[in-house]
Amino acid sequence: MQSTPPASVLRQARSHLLEHGDCLPGTIDERVARSWRRSLDAGLLPTGRLADREHSSGSNLRHALACNHDLLAHSRPVMEYLFEQVRHSHSMVILADNRATLMHTMGDVDFLTKAERVALSTGSSWQEQHRGTNAIGTALAEACSVEIHGAEHFLERNGFLTCAAAPIMSAAGELMGVIDISGDQRSRHPHTLGLVSMAARMIENRLVLAACRRHVRLHLHAHPEGIGSVAEGIVALSEDGWIVGANRTGLALLRLTPADLNTTPLSRCMDVRFEELLARHKRHPDQPTQVRLHDGNMLFVQVYAEQAALTITPPAPDAVAPPNDALSRLDTGDLRWRAAAEKARRIAGKPIPLLIHGESGVGKELFARAVHDSGPRAEGPFVAINCAALPENLIESELFGYSPGAFTGAKREGYIGRLREAHGGTLFLDEIGDMPLSMQTRLLRVLQERQVSPLGGGRAVDVDFALICATHCKLREAADRGIFRSDLYYRINGLTVTLPALRERSDFQALTERMLACLNPERDINLAPDLLAQLSRHPWPGNLRQYSNVLRTASAMLDRHEYQIDWRHLSDDMIAELTAIPESVVEPVIAATSQNLEELSRSAIRQALECSSGNISEAARRLGISRQTLYRKLNT
Repeated sequence: MQSTPPASVLRQARSHLLEHGDCLPGTIDERVARSWRRSLDAGLLPTGRLADREHSSGSNLRHALACNHDLLAHSRPVMEYLFEQVRHSHSMVILADNRATLMHTMGDVDFLTKAERVALSTGSSWQEQHRGTNAIGTALAEACSVEIHGAEHFLERNGFLTCAAAPIMSAAGELMGVIDISGDQRSRHPHTLGLVSMAARMIENRLVLAACRRHVRLHLHAHPEGIGSVAEGIVALSEDGWIVGANRTGLALLRLTPADLNTTPLSRCMDVRFEELLARHKRHPDQPTQVRLHDGNMLFVQVYAEQAALTITPPAPDAVAPPNDALSRLDTGDLRWRAAAEKARRIAGKPIPLLIHGESGVGKELFARAVHDSGPRAEGPFVAINCAALPENLIESELFGYSPGAFTGAKREGYIGRLREAHGGTLFLDEIGDMPLSMQTRLLRVLQERQVSPLGGGRAVDVDFALICATHCKLREAADRGIFRSDLYYRINGLTVTLPALRERSDFQALTERMLACLNPERDINLAPDLLAQLSRHPWPGNLRQYSNVLRTASAMLDRHEYQIDWRHLSDDMIAELTAIPESVVEPVIAATSQNLEELSRSAIRQALECSSGNISEAARRLGISRQTLYRKLNT
């Protein structure tokens, strides 16, 4: 409830307005001040007489009711519910159209008699130009929820009222009308504005569902349990994935305005294709899916559609079909991963080495193998060598091979080496940053001369292979420090791509479904929504490798008749990790128990930012808050 200035301040502001044509700055709420100025410009005076035009005739009222049939139909049940909340509080519930004509009212009998004295009855117009500042007319003029109390009304005759009103928007973003609670100012309640705002949302949601029942609809919320509640966002899509309707919450969640309707494809708002959302819905129609918005926030989405709307429109004959190769079969919707795959696909078959960056466990070898399988060398060998796993005294013979009798313990017939094994195919050097400097020199020579000389002598042998390297290290910095050869770095760095960490990916649910399908080929296993939400917020230092192990263990814990993984199926250490309070929050609290809450909050934020090297998204995850909340706290 907004605070109302004392009556003396309001009288002074009103006198200043009448004398100077404007209000004293800072004396009253700016929205009220703007409304007072509009009322004065309309020729109204606080004590003046009203014109006869403010009441609709019978035929005009019938026409207004007919034009607003849908608004009335969907508002009446909500008004009845709302009136039950305020019954016996000397008040009434009012529905007005977008011209501020009162179309339907219900209220306490004792207050209705008072209300009729000021024409607060069906058919009356409460536009500002007719009634001056009032909640209904001002809510329409300002296009937002307002509360007008007592002497804030421009006309003195309405000063006994306290009114709260909220606008009602259509699925197309058009202002349809207003719902209002008006009562005796002595019965003012702090929650009245919240009640009408909630009622407006309820009506808007009903209107969107009715108007968009033939469209694919996305119901959105930050938590899966919020879908289906009055607080959910609703977005309607055309058959080709353009946003054609929404409630106000849906627009706000996607950072859109009504002007963006019919001009914005869904792909401009979130990191998932429309077709992928439909595919997920077909696989698990009753399970919300999690998506990442372009601003980094995560939302849960439930798809609703008639069966006909679930048919994806085939591409035009001249459209370029998406590739159907090994890389596309790994694609589960993350745009960063897809961009890396597209770049790698473009150099397949060309003499350009590929360098893959990424944290441990993000799937660098899987990506490299898919690049190989997607290129013209797919029928050739794929030879993978983990440079960090080979002992230094064996790596030379393992890579380059050796002649018979080259050293004690060597095979009698010799060994051709992994480089020669890759001839005609692809050589994948994983964790190349851990290769000893001496081996880097020999590898560089092979890459330059395209020949391998085995240990112990023997003639050099020509080799032809595509080269893919991977590392979790920053090789450029290692080269600058002299611990990795600069000339080798530039030789292997033909194209660099970076695979996103699991915590950064927008396709967490799709990845989960893919992993569960691989781990349980004979059963359709899924995750409980609240567990999926918690898993998606986990930092996953071991990335896909760690997550796969967690799902494998949980799958093993399922009974034969169970098809959903829940908390009880997780190992104790995983439950502890998922439910633990982040150290970045706990430590400053323990160390500063004498500080007040505001100081503790600032301390926790500073430490989270330090631990995250200034990364806002990571700091927000550590603190367990949204990015917007963190930005707001940083700016206060």
